[in-house]
Amino acid sequence: MEGDLIKINEWLLPLAWLYGIGVKTRNALFEAGILKSRSFDIPVISVGNITVGGTGKTPHTEYLIRLLQKKYKVAVLSRGYKRKSHGFILSRPDTPMTTLGDEPFQMKEKFPDIYVAVDKNRCRGIERLCNAQIAPGTEVVLLDDAFQQRSEKPGSNILLVDYHRMICDDKLLPAGRLREPKEGRNRANIVIVTKCPADIKPMGFRVISKALRLYPYQKLYFSTLKYKNLIPLFGGKERPLKDLKFHEHILLLTGIASPEQMRMDLERYGTEITPLSFGDHHYFSSRDLTCLHETYAAMPAPKLIVTTEKDATRLKDLAGLSEEVKKGLYALPIEIEILQNQQETFNENIIDYVLKNSRNSILAKK
Repeated sequence: MEGDLIKINEWLLPLAWLYGIGVKTRNALFEAGILKSRSFDIPVISVGNITVGGTGKTPHTEYLIRLLQKKYKVAVLSRGYKRKSHGFILSRPDTPMTTLGDEPFQMKEKFPDIYVAVDKNRCRGIERLCNAQIAPGTEVVLLDDAFQQRSEKPGSNILLVDYHRMICDDKLLPAGRLREPKEGRNRANIVIVTKCPADIKPMGFRVISKALRLYPYQKLYFSTLKYKNLIPLFGGKERPLKDLKFHEHILLLTGIASPEQMRMDLERYGTEITPLSFGDHHYFSSRDLTCLHETYAAMPAPKLIVTTEKDATRLKDLAGLSEEVKKGLYALPIEIEILQNQQETFNENIIDYVLKNSRNSILAKK
């Protein structure tokens, strides 16, 4: 049910109040025009949230890539969290994961025909992606996790809200997981409630719609996760989830913000789940590998290891993995599906924005 993963640290509420004063002051300065937001003459779509991690930004960004790359030259700009580099980096075929960060590297590997760049300074990053000498032909820029980066003003602002951690019931950091007050949702053009059950009832849609209290100019959609075939990291055949053997033991290896949804979904296949969880964007150490090997060795057969695509980018080139672990290690790709028969409407909404705000359209108007 919605909101079932919310946990509030009541004793930290005074600190959350102080944190809220700082965030509200910053937002007020932007609203008053004292702090400036810059617009660009190219379609810019931001995909973000107001909670700390785990709302599904990457699969939703990938959905937009699939939708737009058929007609437009797409560029994705990310901060590149925990990357071991600085400044603006435009990915090349040989750019390593550590230079880009795990999520941008994942998108670069899956979509080799788009531009993927990282830069903490989003305005500078957009400028360089619009530079024909650096990224020739860029027609639309997707900003990954930029809802709080208010120095740039996206033309379309997509806010993701986790079905299991509704912002209307959460609290500010550090008591809860809100990065800013829930009123920040008012900046969104589109709100997507993510990770919904595929069989959510119409009453559930109505309850959530009422609780979010959106304005008429804001469009609300609901999405659910779709899992693809398990992909072996070190050779072998793909495995459909439906072919998992009853009571097959799975070691769920994750370094993401919210692994609970993945665990609950895998349990539906009648499997025994042993979770091994690390922090978001975690770089695995030799100590972690020892823990992985010992945990996997202690599990009864039949067994396998399932990890996320994001974690797979950090595991593929990791030295020290045993042959037994390599043989049993699979990544589980995730895509999203728009619910309520609203997928075509959502697609048209996005394409219509890009079409009306393309450079050709702007020059025609001028």
